[in-house]
Amino acid sequence: MAFNVKNLAGNELADDYVRTADERGRWGLTWDIFKSNFGKIVLINLLVLVFFSPGIGIMILRSAYIRGLGFQYPFNANTGIGYPAFPDTQGLNEGIYLSSDLLFYSLLIVAGFVAAIGIAGGAYSMKKLLNTQGKFTLKGFFHGVRVSYFNVLVPVTVFMAFLFMSVVLGDWKDLVIAQGGSRGGPVTAYVFSIIATVLVGVYCAWYIAVGVSYNLKFLTIVKNAFVLAVSYPLQTAFMAAFALIPVWILWLGQAAAFFLIIGYILFVLFGFSMTLIVWMSYTQWIFDLHVAPEYKTSQEKDRAKMSPKELAQVKEDEEKRVAGELLAAGKSELIGKPILPIAEEAAVSPLGGTITRGKISGVAEQRRKLYAAVADYENEHKNEPAYAEYNKMFAEREKALKTDDGKKGKKKKVSSENLLR
Repeated sequence: MAFNVKNLAGNELADDYVRTADERGRWGLTWDIFKSNFGKIVLINLLVLVFFSPGIGIMILRSAYIRGLGFQYPFNANTGIGYPAFPDTQGLNEGIYLSSDLLFYSLLIVAGFVAAIGIAGGAYSMKKLLNTQGKFTLKGFFHGVRVSYFNVLVPVTVFMAFLFMSVVLGDWKDLVIAQGGSRGGPVTAYVFSIIATVLVGVYCAWYIAVGVSYNLKFLTIVKNAFVLAVSYPLQTAFMAAFALIPVWILWLGQAAAFFLIIGYILFVLFGFSMTLIVWMSYTQWIFDLHVAPEYKTSQEKDRAKMSPKELAQVKEDEEKRVAGELLAAGKSELIGKPILPIAEEAAVSPLGGTITRGKISGVAEQRRKLYAAVADYENEHKNEPAYAEYNKMFAEREKALKTDDGKKGKKKKVSSENLLR
């Protein structure tokens, strides 16, 4: 399947910054930015963590809920008459997990709507950090949310739905096996659900990268994310595994408390940021293989930092500069007033070989209409900045002209000889 680079060229989401060139390699640049902007990395991580807090809270409540049910149910009850009674609890524990996960993982899908805010802002901020060698602001974080939230919400919701399916199938598998049912069907369904969740997760990660980096239509993002995911399977698998190092450390904490503590510390400091900066650096490298980066000059870089008011002032100064150059050349009627563009339908018809009174009247009427069109066009456009500023400068200079004895007298004719004296 061919990759359509036209879909990406010229559509980069970078309206609040300009990309600047750097002589360092992609990963050398990434490492230098990570260690030299560690405070910004931590700040971005904390912002993402805030929006992940509803999902984290739901998982904490899930654990507390399951522990509470464990104390209530009669897993090993005593009748109080001198000997223990063992009620039939076959599959009871698995049933508790299934019912709990149906509730809390469905709530986790809803929490994904909030987490998508953090992912959108964090991914956009990391892209900006990489493309500008360290530029980051809180305003830029929320600007990233504004321009790419929907492009992040869609893949996050899809992935959370597949995760919900995988967890529920795993609980159902355990329940069937605990109750003495056949293992084959449940185990097969669970394995396929895990594979599907992993593949969909990789695709959704590419969808987020494309959606945060480029302003494209929904179907175009869907297509491009799929093409990129299948075009670089080995590189994607390696970089995804590397980006998720904080997750692997946290997972090792299930076996050793030391790794659990380290994992929590990493996630609080830079766990989310590390995942995002590695993934965005990798995907930006892939994008650059297909679309030549659009680097800006220093002047364009300075303009990108200006506020709308400053940009308006620069535009006004530029118009004055152009008018000043024209001022030095002398006032021209061709420049000082709008001139109707030539159009075939506005042309006066030739008289032809035989001249009659009717033809003369027709030509006169066409000329009258043409004069009226010229006057209407001039009245409509005479207040545009290009003409107004031009005429204003000549009017002010003409008003300032005085006679040689210093007294106001008859105004001199404005020309290129006396205009700049």
